[in-house]
Amino acid sequence: MTHLILQAPNLVSANIEKIAALASAGGVQELGSTAVRLLDVDAQARPDVQACCEAFGMDYAFFEQITRLRDCRILAMDMDSTLVNIECIDEIADMVGRKAQVAAITEAAMRGEITDFAESLTRRVRLLEGVPEAALEQVYAERLRLNPGAEKLVSTAKRSGLKTLLVSGGFTFFTGRLKERLGLDACHANVLEVIDGTLTGRVLGDIVDAQGKADHLQALASELGAGPEQIIAVGDGANDLKMMAHAHFSVAYRAKPVVREQARYALNVSPLDGILNWFRLSH
Repeated sequence: MTHLILQAPNLVSANIEKIAALASAGGVQELGSTAVRLLDVDAQARPDVQACCEAFGMDYAFFEQITRLRDCRILAMDMDSTLVNIECIDEIADMVGRKAQVAAITEAAMRGEITDFAESLTRRVRLLEGVPEAALEQVYAERLRLNPGAEKLVSTAKRSGLKTLLVSGGFTFFTGRLKERLGLDACHANVLEVIDGTLTGRVLGDIVDAQGKADHLQALASELGAGPEQIIAVGDGANDLKMMAHAHFSVAYRAKPVVREQARYALNVSPLDGILNWFRLSH
C-alpha cells in the first residue's frame, strides 16, 4: 500500500482532490492544517503528481509504508541555508564590503560548478583576512536565524531517541553556538584561524568538505549500528550530496536543482518540521 503525503503552508482542497483523483487514492487523512496523507495511491502516477504539485506549489512524498520516527537513529543536517537562514561566510564578508565576491564563489560551489569545495572555501576565507572576530558575533546575533520548523524538528527527533548531527562546510564559531542552543549531539565544521582578535584568512586543520560530511555521518552510523533506512539527512547544496547518499531519508531543503534531482525527498515550500509528517510519532 503506497501512501502519498502532500504539504503546503496553504493547502487548497480542490488541489488535493485533483491529485487524489490522479493518483487513484483510496482515502484522505488530514495530518493537521498543512498536510494530508493520501492512502493506497497508484505509485505509477508519480510523474503526473510531481507536475501537479510543482504547479500548485505543494511538496509531495511517496512512501511504501509509514515508519515510526523512533525507529530512525540519526538526524544529520547541513547548517548554512538548511538549519539556518544565511550563508554565514557571505554575511561575514558583508561586514567588510566583500559579500559579492564571496557569495559568487559560494553560489557556484553550491550549484556544483566548482567541484573542489576545499579550494572554493580556501579562496573565500582568504577574502576574510583582516575581519575582526567581533564581526562573527555580530553575524550570529543580528543575521543568523533558525529556519522555520528547525527547533521543532530537532526537539522531536531528540525526544524520539535520534542522535542529532550538524555537519557544515561553515565554521565552528556558529556550529558551537547552535549545538548549545538546540542541544545537538555532535557538530563538525571548519576552524577559522584568529590571531589577536582578527581573522587571518586561513582555515586550521582538515577542511570539512563533501567527503568530510559523509565521513562524519558514516562514523556516527557505524558507532550506532544505524543502516541507511534509519538515517535522515537534510541539505541544500552540492557538497551535501555525499552525506545524503548514506541516508534513505535524503531531504533536499529549498535546495539547488542538482540536489533536488538526487535526493529522495524534497521540501520546497514547507518548513523543516514538515519532515515529521512523513513518520508515525506515537511511541
